[in-house]
Amino acid sequence: MAADNPTGPLGGHLDDDDYPAYTMGRAAEMLGTTQGFLRAIGEARLITPLRSAGGHRRYSRYQLRIAARARELVDQGTPIEAACRIIILEDQLEEAQRLNAEYRRAAESPGPDAAA
Repeated sequence: MAADNPTGPLGGHLDDDDYPAYTMGRAAEMLGTTQGFLRAIGEARLITPLRSAGGHRRYSRYQLRIAARARELVDQGTPIEAACRIIILEDQLEEAQRLNAEYRRAAESPGPDAAA
């Protein structure tokens, strides 16, 4: 029953990729970058960190994965604004491909009248 009613400081968020568990300093340390880099990708609207009750930026694991991708592109010489745009377009393409696959499956599956 403990899994149904999580307790503790994280309240059952250990497996939640969207839970803002990391401070800006810890996130920068994990990515091997600076806090300024995280602020810059936030200003470019690539990620929008949530704020703690005290107003400090907090990052989720999902946001850290996006920031790591941006860091890879910037390390390869891509300007930060372009890196952010590339990642946004990659994400949009992935979503469009997912939707197209769903539509194809729906179009290929027999409808409810096909059994009659």
